[in-house]
Amino acid sequence: MFALGIDPGLSRCGYGAVRSTGADLRCVAFGHLTTPVDAPLATRLGILLGDLEALLDDLRPEVVVVERVLFQVNARTAMSVGQASGLALASAARRGIDVVQYSPNEVKQAVAGHGSADKTAVGVMVATLLGLASPPRPADRADALALAVTHLSGAGLRAAEAALR
Repeated sequence: MFALGIDPGLSRCGYGAVRSTGADLRCVAFGHLTTPVDAPLATRLGILLGDLEALLDDLRPEVVVVERVLFQVNARTAMSVGQASGLALASAARRGIDVVQYSPNEVKQAVAGHGSADKTAVGVMVATLLGLASPPRPADRADALALAVTHLSGAGLRAAEAALR
């Protein structure tokens, strides 16, 4: 299976593509998309949409894994993250690509072993699990790879099993 993780953001939107073959996970690509902070909101959203569409067309993932937007202290940040998340969800859906979402705590639990892990721990574990020389920087890249790893490692199955109990 080939998964593309998206850590949504308007200023910086992380992405990480991971392919699984059985129990083997391999990093295919990672990076981040940016928009100019001084541009109008509509322009920034248009740029991000075009970049996300190009990324999906280039990589052709089987599933897109997007971080679920939860409560954030800064309402302005929450709005922009929500807008970026919506673009990722809609872009994938329009292409017929399966879409799943995980909360930050679900990702931390799956990758680092506990839901309160910090960004450093997540980055180190992503590097370890994918055989990378060092944790991806900035953290949006590691977070996006962690989303893909979470899905590919069976966190979705474990969540479905828990819901049935």
